[in-house]
Amino acid sequence: MKALILVGGLGTRLRPLTFSIPKPLLPVGEKPILQIIIEQLREANVRELILATGYQAELIQAFCGDGSKFGVKIGYVKEDLPLGTAGPLALIRERFEADEYCLLMNGDILTKLDFSTFIETSKKYGCDLTVGYKQYVYRSPFGVLTVKDGLVEDIHEKPAQEYLVSAGIYCVKATALQLVPDGKLFTVPDLIRQLIGHGKKVAAYHIKEQWLGLESIDHFEEALKRVNGALEDPQDEVLPDHVADQQRGHTVEFRNEESGATHQLLFTR
Repeated sequence: MKALILVGGLGTRLRPLTFSIPKPLLPVGEKPILQIIIEQLREANVRELILATGYQAELIQAFCGDGSKFGVKIGYVKEDLPLGTAGPLALIRERFEADEYCLLMNGDILTKLDFSTFIETSKKYGCDLTVGYKQYVYRSPFGVLTVKDGLVEDIHEKPAQEYLVSAGIYCVKATALQLVPDGKLFTVPDLIRQLIGHGKKVAAYHIKEQWLGLESIDHFEEALKRVNGALEDPQDEVLPDHVADQQRGHTVEFRNEESGATHQLLFTR
């Protein structure tokens, strides 16, 4: 089993921490984020890893080497221009047989996900793409009005809205890589739409385990507290007000083939 880990981002929202060190190498406890991910994947029997590098690629490569010190094999591809969350898949397309699967994930995620179960579930149901997601509830700090023709019909005090949020972890069937263009910015939402348009199976996998994407200084500080035992590991979490406001509307609709239900997935990753 192979994995492509995206480690080329600028980490601008974690500055000044990322001025001198790329985000995947920031230490959480005694280990960098990327080392934690590598060791988790090794335990899930994902032994061949490809790192899609960009910003400060030389530091990533100097730390990871060929992967032997972690008990895995590590190779590299370099993004000369940003390719998005799915674009780097085109750089490794020829490394896969048609019946293989690739784990695709961001290199800034702390999670207790059982990767083995996630991968095997995608294979079992023959999915072309499986999207790991979390359930978030955004609670408005305000009373929300229902207005028609200038008249108030109702008011809901601090209502809650549930979102299914992409967790930045995917299992991709190798045949889906043919839809990824060469040398072009291409995101996972783009790939999902392409697959659905071609009648392919795109599934959603609920990650019930602890998960945290390090998107800000606050997230990084939260990760440190979790490692130090100062915070309980949450399951599905509440979406902060400012995050919900920034990310509302960037959704992809998908159909769950097993249940027949249609959902919208909100992409934060």
